Amino acid sequence: MHGFVSHFTNKVDAKGRVSIPAQFRQVLARDGYEGVYCFPSPSNATIDAGGNALLTEIGKQLEGVDGMTAEYDLLAAAFYGESDTLRMDAEGRVILPETFREHTGITNSALLVGLRHKFQIWEPSRYAVHREEAKKTAYARLTGRSAEVVSG
Repeated sequence: MHGFVSHFTNKVDAKGRVSIPAQFRQVLARDGYEGVYCFPSPSNATIDAGGNALLTEIGKQLEGVDGMTAEYDLLAAAFYGESDTLRMDAEGRVILPETFREHTGITNSALLVGLRHKFQIWEPSRYAVHREEAKKTAYARLTGRSAEVVSG
């Protein structure tokens, strides 16, 4: 597999550092990205993270949007203006900026979840709620049943 898969719960230390799982570091290394590109998800209380593959997906979202419009400015602000490239130390740890911790609610631990071209960094109890919704949505899509039928 050449993308981010699985999930890992890691401690966040007093300095706000969290370890990026070795499997995720290997994907980033194969991708040729130095560090971890991150931005607050516009749809959930999580951080979207990755490397060149994630940046390619963001670029696809902006293709065809006139670069001199308010729509482009809003999209670019969300994807680039709020972003940061986190540098890993020798142990594979990154420092989560305070703004990212506030956005996610992360304090003592972080859950890192692979999503193929990217991974997300969640506060574990918030992810538990999201995970249930994700399972219902996946089941509904695989079976052709509506999410209402699945949850009921």
